[in-house]
Amino acid sequence: MDMRVAAYAVILDDDRRVLLARWTEGRRVSWTMPGGGLEPGEDPEAAVRREVREETGYKVVVDELLGIHSRVIPARRRVTPGATEPLHTLRIVYRARITSGKLRFEKNGSTDMAAWFALDEVAGLQRVRLVDIALGMADLSG
Repeated sequence: MDMRVAAYAVILDDDRRVLLARWTEGRRVSWTMPGGGLEPGEDPEAAVRREVREETGYKVVVDELLGIHSRVIPARRRVTPGATEPLHTLRIVYRARITSGKLRFEKNGSTDMAAWFALDEVAGLQRVRLVDIALGMADLSG
């Protein structure tokens, strides 16, 4: 079984809009939480700060750990071409806030843009399940 550990951030602005990134590597383009996989030996908080910066242009400070979500994806459902083993994903979710930067889009990455959404708009978006899981951890879901 393969394993992937990743760190994600729930980030709200002063208008209580949530920052999402548009993931382009799945079965279909979908909105997700900003964040991504840890590099070997990387601290999860450092990883989420790095990933948010890469995907959105913002520098953030991590406020608190919201939770950890574990999921095993069967080999047949994986998006990696040629994958023959199940994938165990361990997703670490933090609450974070922006300290500097300005919105910009990632180039040549797994996301192609980022945007702010009112919390009541999220339900109408094409999104990955992690969005609902993370917002639930932050006590922000419907």
